[in-house]
Amino acid sequence: MSVSKRIEQKGIFMKQQRLFKKGIIGLVCSIILIVIDQLAKAAAVTHLRGQESLVLWDGVFELRYLENHGAAFGLLQNQRTFFIISTVILLILLVYLYLKRIPDERRYQWLNVIIVLYIAGAVGNFIDRLLNEYVIDFFYFVLIDFPIFNIADIYVVVSTGLLLVLGFFFYKEEDFERIFPSKKKKNSDTAEQ
Repeated sequence: MSVSKRIEQKGIFMKQQRLFKKGIIGLVCSIILIVIDQLAKAAAVTHLRGQESLVLWDGVFELRYLENHGAAFGLLQNQRTFFIISTVILLILLVYLYLKRIPDERRYQWLNVIIVLYIAGAVGNFIDRLLNEYVIDFFYFVLIDFPIFNIADIYVVVSTGLLLVLGFFFYKEEDFERIFPSKKKKNSDTAEQ
């Protein structure tokens, strides 16, 4: 076997090892976040269901049990099949982005964190929809009458906020071009070869 062939195989092997390690780290982090969400929801069922709201800060914040049969802000009530199908599609897309599209470089580590948060949030509420046919919500900001939410929702909101901040202030067009190459760029690369 030639030296160049061995170097190429070693490079492929090292890339596979990095991908495997990244996958394991993402899986473990997602599982930890999902367990936190599910434990909090189990505590809400045990201690809040059928009870008066637990006021933590009078007029500002309380724990109030709610079975949400819809999406955020109560939209799309009783559309369980839609939520299950769309969540499966979303999870496939997120795993693909995480494992295949996000470059394995320090500059892109925040995108990996964002995807793990999205996955944990989606799976946390997905579990509820599968087991209960509704999502358990329990955090309520009385002061602004914000819709009742849960920890999985926090993961999604935080990851969306991070994505917006990073997209506007940190990442540049060429960073996104590496993740999502445009057809024009692909065609010009092909023409050059």
